[in-house]
Amino acid sequence: MAILRLGLPKGSLEETTVEMFKKAGYAISISSRSYYPSIDDDEIECLLIRAQEMARYVGEGILDAGLTGYDWIEETGADVVEVAELVYGKVGRKPLRWVLAVPEDSPIQGPADLAGKRIATEAVGMTKRYLAKHGIEANVEFSWGATEVKPPRLADAIVEITETGSSLRANKLRIVDTLCETTTRFIANKDAYRDEFKKRKIDRLALLLTSVLAAEQKVGLMLNVNRANLDNVLAILPALHRPTVAPLSDGTWFSLTTVVDEKIVREMIPELIEAGAEGIVEYALNKVVN
Repeated sequence: MAILRLGLPKGSLEETTVEMFKKAGYAISISSRSYYPSIDDDEIECLLIRAQEMARYVGEGILDAGLTGYDWIEETGADVVEVAELVYGKVGRKPLRWVLAVPEDSPIQGPADLAGKRIATEAVGMTKRYLAKHGIEANVEFSWGATEVKPPRLADAIVEITETGSSLRANKLRIVDTLCETTTRFIANKDAYRDEFKKRKIDRLALLLTSVLAAEQKVGLMLNVNRANLDNVLAILPALHRPTVAPLSDGTWFSLTTVVDEKIVREMIPELIEAGAEGIVEYALNKVVN
């Protein structure tokens, strides 16, 4: 039986990724003692790999597909197919940033001030390309972790990834510049993506995962409205296309179903009631497939 070898990111994205797959319809179970999670699909074999290494293993064909950040694709120079962009993270749903940060009282105000300085980072290649772009020579050192605590004694500056900036602020660091914005990408090995079975499997996974993320900011609404108030209610309701309108048995009332942005529902429901809607039901969505 053909198998798709799928890499899942170990670490900060691990729990969020498993939850996303659950909403997509896949139950993944991870044991604390194993790097081989189980999944309720006999055609998929999972392996837990650090996101930093994922692109390299996919590019080399050790894995057929995997999830990793755009930053690590660039950092490793891996030659892979980017199947889908999946904007999700440990805390929020927005791109992460690789930033240049220095102590709050540092005289460094821009890249020109980095000449001859020591910079600690996990993204050595990205940092060296940034310096080269600005014509600056500095000492870039690989950081094995806890990068935020290295300035000022162990480094003059750091290049670190941040989602909210809270860790940098907690360590009394300020951001000087942004080197790169990154989001999670669903990537595939080029040879695997040419295989009919694996490409079909990868594309179906990508469709389901993107539909899960598309649904996160939306909710479904069901409501009833009398024929006399139908046009007024329809004027209020936005939708992916148009609301579904179905006549009820008495011929004078209609049932409406639609999908709307969650952030506007609290303002919309009172307006719908004022326009004559009744029996409004709001419900969560697992997937929105466009």
